[in-house]
Amino acid sequence: MKYKEINPGKHLQSKIHNFWELKGDATSHSWERIFPDGCPGLIINLGDRCLTDNGATTMDHGKTYLVGAMTSFKESYIDENTHLIGVCFKPSTFASFFSYASLSEIKNSTVQFDQNLSFDRDYFFNGNYIDYLNQFFNDKVCSKSIRLRTIVDAVQASKGLLTIDELSKQNGISTRQLERLFKDFIGLTPKEYSNIIRIQQALALIASNNNHKALLDIAFECGFYDHSHLTNAIKQHTGFVPSEL
Repeated sequence: MKYKEINPGKHLQSKIHNFWELKGDATSHSWERIFPDGCPGLIINLGDRCLTDNGATTMDHGKTYLVGAMTSFKESYIDENTHLIGVCFKPSTFASFFSYASLSEIKNSTVQFDQNLSFDRDYFFNGNYIDYLNQFFNDKVCSKSIRLRTIVDAVQASKGLLTIDELSKQNGISTRQLERLFKDFIGLTPKEYSNIIRIQQALALIASNNNHKALLDIAFECGFYDHSHLTNAIKQHTGFVPSEL
C-alpha cells in the first residue's frame, strides 16, 4: 500500500489539513484502520469498489463521498485495485465551502456526496490533480466567519482539558448554543471533540514516552480519572489497549 499527504495551496491551509492519496498494491489485502481526529473529509474513489465503515458502506468507482467526524475507529478494506484520493478538512471549516444542514447527521458515517458538488473524475487522470483540487476549493471558499474556529483553537490549546462551562464563559456563549455549533459545524458534541483531543494527547505521550512515564501519570496529565479510564477510552478510540499500540 502506498499512502502520501500533500499540503493544499497557501490560501487553503487555514481550512484544509491536507490532500491525500492511497493506492493498493499486490501485497494489499487487508483491513486498514484509522482513528478519530474530529475532522470531516471528502473522498473520490478512482479504483474498484471499496468497503469502508467496517464493511457497512461500499464506495463505488468515480463517486465522491462525504466522511463524517468519528467517535471511534473505522476500517476500510484495501486491495491491489484500491485507489482513493481524499481531503481532510480542519474542524468547523467544511461550511466555508459547502452548505450542509448539520454534520451531526453523518457522524461516524460515509455518504455519497451531491453529484453537483462532487469532484470531476476526469481531472484526476489529466495533468496535476493537486492544481485541480486547489482550484476546486478556491472557487468554492466563502468569507463566512464561523465563530466556532476560535473555540476549537481553545480546545486544542488546552489539550481538551477545558470544560464545556469554561468554554461557554470564555466565549460569551450559552452551553446550548455551543452544543448546537459543534453539532452543526463539526458533527460532534463539545465533549466528544474534547475527548478526541485528550486521547490524541495521551497517544502521543505513550508513543514518545522517553521518560518511561507510568500509564497512571499519563492518564492524570490528560484528564482521565485513572489508568483504567484511559485504557477504556483508548480501546474505544483505536480498538487497541495501550500495550498493543
